[in-house]
Amino acid sequence: MSRIGKKQIQIPDGVKVNIDTEHMTVEGPKAKLTRKVPPKVNIEVDDSVICVKRTHNSKESDAMQGLTRSLLAGMVEGVTKGFKKNLEIVGVGFRAKVNGNKLDLNVGYSHPINYNIPEGINIKVTENTKIEVEGADKQLVGQVAAIIRRYRKPEPYKGKGIRYAGERIAIKEGKSV
Repeated sequence: MSRIGKKQIQIPDGVKVNIDTEHMTVEGPKAKLTRKVPPKVNIEVDDSVICVKRTHNSKESDAMQGLTRSLLAGMVEGVTKGFKKNLEIVGVGFRAKVNGNKLDLNVGYSHPINYNIPEGINIKVTENTKIEVEGADKQLVGQVAAIIRRYRKPEPYKGKGIRYAGERIAIKEGKSV
């Protein structure tokens, strides 16, 4: 039996949870999130507690119970607190700027990169080199941060590029004469 799946999820004040046969919806002060219900699980909502139960006694049902519980817990946290990822730009002349719903990146290419910010995501740029990605959907926040990082990954010789805040890059030694 899944250890994570057995745990109950506490529903904070101001959060509404609606479960039907195909979709689970969590609505709170920051956003409204909807996901499809994975197969082989039943979700029970009491006054202030969500329980995820298995329908079969199989490994797949066990895995789906843990997955569903983790997804619901992330949704509840996202609509109350939200999620945040911080990125840093390292390099001479590298910078970022937000124009409306676009993120403009100048990261050493001959042209600027324009990234369309998806709905439900807020991006702030401070000091021209620090990017903060915020949103209610944990998966979407991580995906947007990964896409932005992919435009110029940190290279191993000088460490220039876009990296997560606090990420340590192993610097290689260059050629020796």
